[in-house]
Amino acid sequence: MPFFCYLLECADGTLYTGWTTDPARREQEHNAGRGARYTRMRRPVRMVYVEEAPDKASALRRELELKRLPRKKKLALIATNQ
Repeated sequence: MPFFCYLLECADGTLYTGWTTDPARREQEHNAGRGARYTRMRRPVRMVYVEEAPDKASALRRELELKRLPRKKKLALIATNQ
């Protein structure tokens, strides 16, 4: 089963980082208000970056790395992905 780390852009311009096994389903959950508390008040959200990880442990480690990046580096990562 594949695992993914992702970045969402919220309606207020902020970025949210998470992990999932199904990015499309997770984006729908966030937009339906069943995602994280942070995104519930910042809908709609848009998936702007997805990165595959080989296993859950790797996905969790990468999620933490992404969360620790400054906003400027997250935006650069998103730009290289487009």
